[in-house]
Amino acid sequence: MLNEHPVIRVRKASKEELQTSQSVNSCKSRHAHWQRYGGQGQLLVVNGTQLFDVDDEILDRLDVAAQNGDQAVEDVLRNLNLLTPPLITDEPLTNPKLRALSLAVAQKCNMGCSYCYASQGNFGSDDKSMTWDTARRAVDLLFEDIKAGENVNLAFLGGEPLFNRVVIQAVTKYAANLAEKRGVKAGFSLTTNGTLLNDNDASFFEEYGFAVTISLDGLKEEHDKRRTFKNGKGSFDQIIKRVEPLLSLQNRMQVSVRATVCPGNTRLKEAVNNFLDVGFHSVGLSPVLHSPDGIGEMTQADFDQLLAEMIDCGHEFELRTLRGNQYAFSNIINALNEIHRGTHRPYPCGAGAGYLGVSADGNLAACHRFVGDPIGKMGSLEDGIDETKRNIWLATRHVHKQMPCTNCWARYLCSGGCHHEVIARGRPACDFIRGWLEYCLQAYGRLSSLQPDWFNYPSR
Repeated sequence: MLNEHPVIRVRKASKEELQTSQSVNSCKSRHAHWQRYGGQGQLLVVNGTQLFDVDDEILDRLDVAAQNGDQAVEDVLRNLNLLTPPLITDEPLTNPKLRALSLAVAQKCNMGCSYCYASQGNFGSDDKSMTWDTARRAVDLLFEDIKAGENVNLAFLGGEPLFNRVVIQAVTKYAANLAEKRGVKAGFSLTTNGTLLNDNDASFFEEYGFAVTISLDGLKEEHDKRRTFKNGKGSFDQIIKRVEPLLSLQNRMQVSVRATVCPGNTRLKEAVNNFLDVGFHSVGLSPVLHSPDGIGEMTQADFDQLLAEMIDCGHEFELRTLRGNQYAFSNIINALNEIHRGTHRPYPCGAGAGYLGVSADGNLAACHRFVGDPIGKMGSLEDGIDETKRNIWLATRHVHKQMPCTNCWARYLCSGGCHHEVIARGRPACDFIRGWLEYCLQAYGRLSSLQPDWFNYPSR
């Protein structure tokens, strides 16, 4: 039968089932997704991201209805009192308040990664560095209509942002002082290749509570194939040496790994384990969907392999969690938290809404990836935000305007995918995303039964 509340309550799964949690007879429609796995049934109602455990009778009714189309599935949901008014309408977001900025403080890099969305750091133009005056004006824009008690975030990216650490430090102090005077909480983050880090950076990031993301694309052999200096030399050893002072100082600061996954990059669970063992706060994996020259982009076969390896990492997370140990694989942690909250959203991120990117010369972009790209230009610090362009962006990027998203059961969790990648390449990763979410729904069902207290910690 159907649960009274949208919370998974399932029988106790055995730990052995974690290793054989493949979905059986998985079915889907635009209104719902349901699956049988490990001797139990699960129903996701797309509207509102409501998740239920269900019995075979309901699954059988849905199986039959699916053969007759979405209207028949809708009728079953109506009979179960699960068909409610849509929580997400076609109405786009308009004139959102700006609450986050990323500053491309250095549009240059000392590395030559072929897959880099920023064309090896300079976004296809001459090398540039942001001036203090430009950075200050960006922060002034961020704080323009802020009210006490609100939150803002300032991120530093590039290129390699640490080529311009003087401006990073000056504008961080400036923003922190503004936040204190106005009763605002300011968060700071930085994404770096790690090759220029020093001891002073560690103490500075700790003082201001930075979230620091280090680009490490796997274990040494895999990383050094792809993330080389411009002279072709591998960078792994230098990064590990230079990040050590940060790892030993984490308190307010958090230092995480973002691993960009290219075709052939294997041994991912081994890499995740290694990075967590040496003291990184968390590790996340991100496949290459688009590169400037097309080299290194994932194919369907690559996505199939990646999905299997990510699920392997997910199983490791589940097993360690059941033992009471932490395993900060951020891909599954983020997915589980969103499922638990019932996340349903019309946009995949804040790009072009509450979040904008700022180029070194002061132009505004939909996000850090659209720096220098006219498609995502949103005005300038000189002239202000172009609200007309921003509202057009929000109207056209709404998930209800994306095909084939409107007919996909995952649309309010995926929300159409990264704008930059989709505009450049389309949606080659849809099956991969659905497969990953399907596994995460299963993992949510198991943990809700076996380790429900895990969901009670806000930091997760």
